[in-house]
Amino acid sequence: MSRLVDVPQLRLALNQIDSSVGDLAANAEAIVRWTRHSAEQGAHLVAFPEMALTGYPVEDLALRSSFVEASRAALTALAARLADEGFGDLPVVVGYLDRSENAEPKFGRPAGAPQDAAAVLHGGRVALTFAKHHLPNYGVFDEFRYFLPGDTLPVVRLHGVDVALAICEDLWQDGGRVPAARTARAGLLLSINASPYEREKDDTRLELVRKRAQEAGCTTAYVAMIGGQDELVFDGDTIVVDRDGEVIARAPQFEEGCVILDLDLPTAAADAPEGVVDDGLLIERLILSEDPLPAYEPTRPGGHGERLDDDEEVYSALVVGLRAYVTKNGFRSVLIGLSGGIDSALVASIACDAVGAENVYGISMPSKYSSDHSKGDAAELARRTGLNFRTVPIEPMFDAYMGSLGLTGLAEENLQSRLRGTLLMAVSNQEGHIVLAPGNKSELAVGYSTLYGDSVGAYGPIKDVYKTSVFRLAEWRNRAAQARGQVPPIPENSIVKPPSAELRPGQVDSDSLPDYPVLDAILELYVDRDRGADEIVAAGFDRELVVKTLRMVDTAEYKRRQYPPGTKISAKGFGKDRRLPITNRWRERA
Repeated sequence: MSRLVDVPQLRLALNQIDSSVGDLAANAEAIVRWTRHSAEQGAHLVAFPEMALTGYPVEDLALRSSFVEASRAALTALAARLADEGFGDLPVVVGYLDRSENAEPKFGRPAGAPQDAAAVLHGGRVALTFAKHHLPNYGVFDEFRYFLPGDTLPVVRLHGVDVALAICEDLWQDGGRVPAARTARAGLLLSINASPYEREKDDTRLELVRKRAQEAGCTTAYVAMIGGQDELVFDGDTIVVDRDGEVIARAPQFEEGCVILDLDLPTAAADAPEGVVDDGLLIERLILSEDPLPAYEPTRPGGHGERLDDDEEVYSALVVGLRAYVTKNGFRSVLIGLSGGIDSALVASIACDAVGAENVYGISMPSKYSSDHSKGDAAELARRTGLNFRTVPIEPMFDAYMGSLGLTGLAEENLQSRLRGTLLMAVSNQEGHIVLAPGNKSELAVGYSTLYGDSVGAYGPIKDVYKTSVFRLAEWRNRAAQARGQVPPIPENSIVKPPSAELRPGQVDSDSLPDYPVLDAILELYVDRDRGADEIVAAGFDRELVVKTLRMVDTAEYKRRQYPPGTKISAKGFGKDRRLPITNRWRERA
């Protein structure tokens, strides 16, 4: 951006960092560390993501008064600490959990009146606080359950520039702080965010920020969180655009870091409005410095982080999600049942990338129906990745059960899967690894899994990945390895052979399920888009196949409820996104 004459300047530091829910001390330490880095780069204004001090989302911790008060106390201590370390003159915007001071108890309001809030820390004190105005209540968000909305438009005058402040959903919904920022004649709109990752959301996010900048009539900075929390992944993607929507700076995805950039911004209006503006928001001003800085030569033009292609983006999200779950819950190693098939191979590859092959343990558990190539493919995967590998045949255990129970048919098939699940959990207890469940979204959707068998585990890394995407991600990972001169981790045979549970002679998945490209297309319409049977048939699918598939989905809800959490990468993953009753007599008919 070219330098303008006699225009106020600001050097902005946008810190896209990873916070851990509930770890106030560690999160505060990270904020101090990155503020120090920002100060060393000559920043004039420093910002951190939504609820960076508490982690996000805090869910029902928001309703626990002890946690709210701990957050407020940690914020006050953080302000004093920043001043003690010499950063008292540097305003820092940080998200935290607060409560409304004046809300009356009322039926339907969350207990304790908690708020998703942010503060401007300056001069060793909490100089300004405000709460998120728009509360999301869709998908994974339940913020009407947890928070009261804010009703102010905070505007900070810094070095002659008016900076309007917002929190995440304030940009995603129409109205509110965006048009209010224009009415207040702000020179910069700064929004702090914890926006969960979804496939292709980065494109939607960019267009959103561009649109809001044009609506606000000013440069707009969107600072985002990275890392993972349970099923959610945060990809960062901090963005700054000018008032016309042109990108000034954009941070890389899935990388912790600080975007430093120099901005030329409009001088604060001498007759800037006061009082109540758009959407009933009351302008609340904090005057820190009226006079612009002495002119300086801008040396931080921003920059554009390299964008990931779609498959690399999804794969990166799966790695980050698993790594966060393992490390933030205090585990060191993971355990996987290796069948030689594509699902366990992809999970193993993700695990090796997430926590290191030395911390990944694989067990091949062949039965009398296991093919030689499946046993060989599992061993080859271990050789290629360097993970820890052993073989424990289940046939003696199977024979002992059969001698006592005399099972047949499906019960006999499922016994094999349950023996493997029991074996994995026993090794987990003995050696301290957490078990990873290898099920994919296609299988979970139609109930093609065995309770207490292949569904056992603490985390399901590909729970939200359709089978067709499993193949595509495996192929991408191998290509990426080849491009780096490395050995592709996944054996080619695991990719090209027909998928099979190998629980009876000659079994393949297509004996029970439609071909995966057809199945996944139907599931995407029904599960992800909530299309009815008639609409799916009208889209060109066979009526009988649609009715059969939807029936399988509907009757498998009880299985999905018992499946472990797993990384969410779609707009509608199983769990918080899609909540259906287990006991349910409604059936779609076409």
